[in-house]
Amino acid sequence: MLIVEDERDIADMLADYFGLEGCRTFVAGDAASAIEACRRGPDVILLDVNLPDGDGFEVCAKVRDAVACPIVFLTARVEDADAIAGFAAGGDDYVTKPFSLEVLGARVRAHLARRERASDRAVVGFSNGVSVDFGRREARVDGRPVDLARKDFDIVALLAKRPGQVFDRDMIRELAWDEPGDSSVVTEHIRRIRRAFAQAGCEADPIETSWGVGYSWRA
Repeated sequence: MLIVEDERDIADMLADYFGLEGCRTFVAGDAASAIEACRRGPDVILLDVNLPDGDGFEVCAKVRDAVACPIVFLTARVEDADAIAGFAAGGDDYVTKPFSLEVLGARVRAHLARRERASDRAVVGFSNGVSVDFGRREARVDGRPVDLARKDFDIVALLAKRPGQVFDRDMIRELAWDEPGDSSVVTEHIRRIRRAFAQAGCEADPIETSWGVGYSWRA
């Protein structure tokens, strides 16, 4: 979870609450650091509208093409026009301050549950005949199954749910497996994934390398 809030006491309160709920939280206090933090691939973003170097609507519009996660605006504004602007920018929900942590938590859980159900049902097709079935944990090339180990598919699922978004090795290990250790093993898993897709007949590598940065899934 990414919390974008310039009032430190509110940011700390949210981080403590959702931390106790089992969320791994990151905090950004301004628009610039929020945009950078989106590279971490958060599952949900709590986004304050009033930021010291811009507003949350602008942040949402800039990151929406790169992140598919729910974005919930937090704001003291109560005008209908502001809510409409938030939804137009790509937001999913709008919560006014002051708010109940329990109600906010329930709304966040509802957004995450809907996203998880959609992911579990989805069979997503990509270029070169590649498809990924997130519910059955299968990948195919023109209908032919790709032989992927469990951890290899975990990486495929992470990348394929956010095509075009670049993840570095530390992010992949943390988000795909949620376990500590040497992130250099990710390189070997990427090599195995590429070999498995090639053996299944995939003519083009489904994973793109951004040298010195990380890996992304080709749409």
